Amino acid sequence: MSRPIAGSVCRIRLGQFCFALLAVSVPLALFAYSSKRSPTRVQFLGEPTLVAPGVISSEFSEIRAAHSPDGTLMLWGSTNRPGGPGAWDIWLSRRSGASWSAPEAVPFNSNANDFDPAFSPDGRFVYFFSNRTGSLGGDDIYRVSLNAGTFGAVEHLGTEINSAGDEWAPALSPDGTTLLFATNGRGGAGRHDLFVARAAADKWSEATPLPGAINTAADEFDATFLTDGKTIVFTRSANLDGDEPITLNVAIRSASGQEIGTPLPFIGNFQYSLGPALDWQNRAVLYFSAAAKESKTPRADVYEIRYRLR
Repeated sequence: MSRPIAGSVCRIRLGQFCFALLAVSVPLALFAYSSKRSPTRVQFLGEPTLVAPGVISSEFSEIRAAHSPDGTLMLWGSTNRPGGPGAWDIWLSRRSGASWSAPEAVPFNSNANDFDPAFSPDGRFVYFFSNRTGSLGGDDIYRVSLNAGTFGAVEHLGTEINSAGDEWAPALSPDGTTLLFATNGRGGAGRHDLFVARAAADKWSEATPLPGAINTAADEFDATFLTDGKTIVFTRSANLDGDEPITLNVAIRSASGQEIGTPLPFIGNFQYSLGPALDWQNRAVLYFSAAAKESKTPRADVYEIRYRLR
């Protein structure tokens, strides 16, 4: 089912404030996820903080921030910020010293839905999804070139990545060789599952399910690699068509593949959490979007939190 058509489950619900409250009891200050089989421990340090309050985190819903490797640009998606050409648009703010400029719609938006921006680690491309004319039947993944702050031509990633279903939340590995994304159009363990494709010359290999136990009968989507290129933070919901909790999880890689994942410790602060993204300028920072529990109108704001691997 395409989110932009009739009932697009997750992010349309963000705009309509239809999420169920989470009831999670976890430590808030420091989290260490470990396994006897797993070589990596993940620690989230301190508590999440808002990103650029009043500019990037605003009265509108902001989902999945993307920070350019040179630190000069921040992109994000919004379901309800006015002034763009489509229903959902991608927005841009430019850094000047310690300040961020007023948001502006990116020039590669269409009159359809454009969402989930993600920079390549070398800063040469921005990946995103859209249901614009030319898509294969739902939300497809595209990329646009970026050179000296100027966006170039938009490129459809082809049938190696895209299907007649929906493809969401593209994310590159830190070395740029692996594309991670979610789809409900290629089979899998459940509804939306996490898939990967490898760089192959000037194109991508045929996408395959992310190995391991991470894909379940639930919806797994909105994922990002952490700086080791192995640990993944992702979003899970038992059923995006209902009012099930939507939570961030971390999964590390063992010999048999990606483990099933464990909820992040700080999600108890929020009504829902999703849209994780690695900061390409400071890879010790994780961005995510969430609605604070105390908010009377639960919109998504952008937060950041530091982490370390050891």
